[in-house]
Amino acid sequence: MNFWEEKSLDEMNEQEWEALCDGCGRCCLVKLEDEDTGQIVTSDVHCKLLDPHSCRCSNYEKRQEIVPDCVKLTPNNIAEIRWMPVTCAYRRLLEGKGLAWWHPLISGSRETVHQAGISVQGRTTNEEQVRDDEWEDHIVGWPEFDPTAEQNGDQ
Repeated sequence: MNFWEEKSLDEMNEQEWEALCDGCGRCCLVKLEDEDTGQIVTSDVHCKLLDPHSCRCSNYEKRQEIVPDCVKLTPNNIAEIRWMPVTCAYRRLLEGKGLAWWHPLISGSRETVHQAGISVQGRTTNEEQVRDDEWEDHIVGWPEFDPTAEQNGDQ
């Protein structure tokens, strides 16, 4: 049996916790909040630290120093972070769904997350290239697409 099937999120050690990240980069997309309604929408604009090819943080160890509003996921806060993508392994495990077929721990390859179209690879713009008057033009829905829900008739 695999560690993610045996342990709850809060029982995992740091190495196991970090291994759950599938490298999609969706959590590194800038979220926008409607000031009137509080609704959070996702843009196709990525954090300046995200490498858009690998979909990994270019300075993971110092990310919170460089980007103060970068949220560090922990077993204690994952349930409260409502904007995590539906495809996120942490969210999927929290919701009792298990890991998806594209996850590197299932497939054995870091490439399947890209091949499945789950990652942000090739679909984003660096936040440093977006002007203040352009943000609304970057609101997208694809980060909330979950192909496993479609396969199971959930959407």
